[in-house]
Amino acid sequence: MNRQPEWLNNAVFYEVYPQSFNDTNGDGIGDIPGITEKLDYIAELGCTALWINPCFDSPFGDAGYDVADYCKVAPRYGTNDDLVNLFSEAHKRGMHVLLDLVPGHTSWKHPWFLESMKAERNEYTDRYVWTNSIWEEPTGYGSLRGISDRDGSCAVNFFTHQPALNYGYYKPERPWQQSMDSEGAIATRNAMKDVMRFWLSRGCDGFRVDMAGSLVKNDEDGKGTIKLWQDVREFLDAEFPEAAMVSEWGEPDKSLQGGFHMDFLLHFGPSHYNDLFRYGQPFFEGNGDCSEFVKKYIENCEKSEHKGLICIPSGNHDMDRLAKWVHGDKLKTAFAFLLSMPGAPFIYYGDEIGMRYVEGLTSVEGGYGRTGSRSPMQWNSGKNAGFSDAEADKLYIPLDPDTNRPNAEAQMSDPDSLRSEVKKLISIRMAHPALQSRGDIRFAYYGKESYPLAYVRTASDEKILVVLNPSDKEAEFSFDGEAAEVIYSFGGGAALSGGKVTAQPVSACFIKLK
Repeated sequence: MNRQPEWLNNAVFYEVYPQSFNDTNGDGIGDIPGITEKLDYIAELGCTALWINPCFDSPFGDAGYDVADYCKVAPRYGTNDDLVNLFSEAHKRGMHVLLDLVPGHTSWKHPWFLESMKAERNEYTDRYVWTNSIWEEPTGYGSLRGISDRDGSCAVNFFTHQPALNYGYYKPERPWQQSMDSEGAIATRNAMKDVMRFWLSRGCDGFRVDMAGSLVKNDEDGKGTIKLWQDVREFLDAEFPEAAMVSEWGEPDKSLQGGFHMDFLLHFGPSHYNDLFRYGQPFFEGNGDCSEFVKKYIENCEKSEHKGLICIPSGNHDMDRLAKWVHGDKLKTAFAFLLSMPGAPFIYYGDEIGMRYVEGLTSVEGGYGRTGSRSPMQWNSGKNAGFSDAEADKLYIPLDPDTNRPNAEAQMSDPDSLRSEVKKLISIRMAHPALQSRGDIRFAYYGKESYPLAYVRTASDEKILVVLNPSDKEAEFSFDGEAAEVIYSFGGGAALSGGKVTAQPVSACFIKLK
């Protein structure tokens, strides 16, 4: 794996969904100047880096994941100069900024696709995955058909209006399936390098890559996609060696081999992430099971040879809000976990104040069931919770209608609030290398449908035992170690004595070991 930028060693990320974060021009939609205006809030919380969801020009059929121009900020968010200024202001505060790169598909409004649809051959004919006949669809993919004079069907990713870019097929099986080293596939790869070069040269610090494992087709074991990203990493190492890359892949052994520094454990796929936070009986709601998650986490660490960072987010724009499934002080135990695990933690905007999932919203920009997790940030108790000066019916997405909805201003002044606890946890993480991104982890206790969860974080000669008990009952386990100092305790904490750890109900405790 390539060298990791040093700033990732203690990075804590804050995910910003630009539509819903802060509106400075009163049109009901968040904007880039609004993010810049709130950098001090993010820095005060303790976060050192941002991931900004797509902010490029788009028809917004999928909240910007349908890109129409990779090198132009969407006018509703501001200008390219506004984004460059955001980079600059973040850097002044010692913060870094990742943009959301969507390399697998574009909008059907993208100029590349409009040219690709033409019957006469041109530079963009092979930019997308097309069959040779309108009567044949790409196997395993939906398609766009009968939309132009060109004969053929075009593969799509996710929504119908997102035609799939052509990176080739690892194992071509049909005449129209181009190889990875075909002229068209290489041209697509080079075009995406140009996009990355454009923003990195203007101050961007790297990218979160959407659907990173899906680019090469007929690539069951990911070998072709790994090879593709290794080529991209060579380009980055030559021109932008400090550029940080995090993948939406969910298979760290593959993504890290491909040259990414970080990979997310995802809410879909085999990671058992949802066992902890969402659906059914979440472990952090106090009546679930973490054992399969721990087994899969250990497996991922071993398969990736403990290289790179496995990142666990509080949530994101595609998940139910954390506070829908985990409630009250149990949210604090969940954050104690998120902020004491290896890898770079990611906090979805508003999760630090316990923003709720807003039920029953009409879909906005392809959100559907995800729309309730994308409501405006709740800054204060004023008009529109401080998000916008627009009239309420002009907001991009309606606010949480609950008059008791949490807000950042109130929680910042309350030492017992969730936000204050999150800030404290970040501060403790920053003060102890063992708790940071690259500290080792050894699980000390986890059991099937039992509590607590405990692990030892280690860096150099520092060892810290983390004990988490979100259940409503006292829990204990045997542990061969000696306590030196309790560096964090919540809800009664835990005690280590006589070869046994006893954890109080709904508690978290970090114990420095001798």
